[in-house]
Parts: sequence; structure tokens; C-alpha cells
Amino acid sequence: MKDLRNSIRTKRAETAETGARPPAAAAVRRATVGESGAGQRLDNYLLRELKGVPRSHVYRVIRDGQVRVNGRRGEATLRLVLGDEVRIPPVRVGAEKPGVAPPVSESELPVIFEDDALIVVDKPAGMAVHGGSGVSFGVIERLRAARPNAPVLELAHRLDRETSGLLIVAKKRSALVALHAAWGGGTVRKSYLALVKGTVPAGSRTIDAPLSKYLTREGERRVSVDAQGQPSLTLIEPLRRSPSASLVRAELKTGRTHQIRVHLAHIGHPILGDAKYGDFALNKSLARQGLKRMFLHAAELRLEHPTRGGGLVFNAPLPADLERVRELLTGKEGGK
Repeated sequence: MKDLRNSIRTKRAETAETGARPPAAAAVRRATVGESGAGQRLDNYLLRELKGVPRSHVYRVIRDGQVRVNGRRGEATLRLVLGDEVRIPPVRVGAEKPGVAPPVSESELPVIFEDDALIVVDKPAGMAVHGGSGVSFGVIERLRAARPNAPVLELAHRLDRETSGLLIVAKKRSALVALHAAWGGGTVRKSYLALVKGTVPAGSRTIDAPLSKYLTREGERRVSVDAQGQPSLTLIEPLRRSPSASLVRAELKTGRTHQIRVHLAHIGHPILGDAKYGDFALNKSLARQGLKRMFLHAAELRLEHPTRGGGLVFNAPLPADLERVRELLTGKEGGK
């Protein structure tokens, strides 16, 4: 006991001598969203406001309901508008040093189009669009690191980590706001290519099935068809068919989480390689044939230019690994 007391006194003396203190918690802060924050998602806004706070902690205080926007609980995906009041809870700063994102090269992230308002890139599968949920850095952090003098670089929309294809990044706040309005107004046409199990009937059809989010026992986010869920519409059309698989074009009419994946699984044609909603035994077999990830690719975007008007059309061909699997399962020519 005497040794323990001496040890405590020694620690106190060392602290007094060096001036060392444990990281202190800040007070509750209320921030008013200005021009620079308008149009941002709440999680991205907080990550910029709380420099030095671990990402995991930022997402935790959001999930716990400690962050309020105009007095109401804020979700990570909430889009902020000019004048919103954000309640930022006490957080410990400096418990972890944030890492530095490595710059991304054009060979890793090919640029399809760029002007003074936006950048369109062809995102590879396996690269998250932003950090969080166990990912230190994504497209946006690495793009900012590669362009440190860019005043604004913000994601205009999202792609799942395992989905490849077209992704838009805004270079102006006005462009970001206009792009969000276009997505919300349904004026952006976004088409995907997916290789699915079985033979999809010929002709176009609309999948109309409301969707709800839920968490598994392990805390993993999932989505299911639910009569009480949000209205969700996906237009699909088979492009190539065989007895074992079909290549379909899927156009989003609404933009729900995992919408295409859940809708295709719902009609009995899950996306090949989908680890959450697919045919797991089939996926295991296909992995031996070269399909190492989900066969879903954002292939086309049609929209009005966000600042000067005029139609834009962007296309990204299937990556070579997906094209090889597509030929293997539907043939070089295929058929409708």
C-alpha cells in the first residue's frame, strides 16, 4: 500500500513538473451553417469542424443522437442548408492524431471530365467514396490531398465501395447545391450495368417496392422490401441473357440505399458477387471463375450542367475484369 501511495505521488509530481494534462472535453457548441457548409452532409460538416477527433467518435455521437440540427436529431446523411443551427456535443480532441490521406493519381482514379465546376471520375471497385466505418480515407480525402489548393471539393452523390463507375465531385459550392437539387428533383438519369442470376424476362419493367433500412445483430446496415418503407422505383432492361445469367441495365428513379441490389434480389435475380443480398453458394463458385467482387457498375449519367446549363452525358465502359466474366456467362454476342 505504501508503494502504491508513493507511485501515485510520483505520477502527480511528474504531471505537475511537465504540465501534462489529459485531453480536455470541449463544451457544447452551437454552430450556424454558413456558405461553406451549405449543401454538405452532416457527417462531412462535423469532420471538418472537429479536426483531430477520430472519425469513429464523430459517427458515434451522431448515432447516439448527441448532434442536433435546429433542435432535432441529426442523421449522418442530412443535407445542411444555410442558417441551420448545429448542436455539437462535448468531444475530446487530440486523443488520436488523424492520419494524412495519400494523394490519389489519375491512374488510380481516371478523370472522365473536368471543368471549373465539377470533376467526373471513374471510381474503381474497392475504393470507398469517403472515410468512415473502418475506412481511413476515401476518394474525396485523397482527391483533396492531391489538390491542396482547390477551395472546394465535395461529393455530389455516393457509390457503394464495391460499385465501380461514374462519380461526380463538385468544385464550387453553387455547383454542389445545384447538383443536389437536380438529384432531389429527379432530373439526373443514372444507369447501372449489373450481371444477375438467371434469365430475366425480355422487355423493360419497373420494380416498384418500398425499402426500409435496419441493423443486423452485429450492427451492420441492411435494407429490405417493406410495405411501410420509402417509395422506391428501379427501371430494368435485359441486354444479354443466357440460362445462367443476364446483363441488365438498371436506371434509378429514386435513390435509396442499396436500391438496385435489393430490388433485383427481390424479383429473384440477385446481382452476382453481392455479399449482402446475393446467392452465397453461387458467389463462391463464381469467385473460382474470376468474379472477385459484386458485378455492379455505374455506366452512364445524364444531367444538366449545374452552373451554365446544357445537357451532359457521361459513359464509363465495363472494367476488364467484369467484361471477362460477362463474356464467360453470357457469351461474346449474347442475346435478348
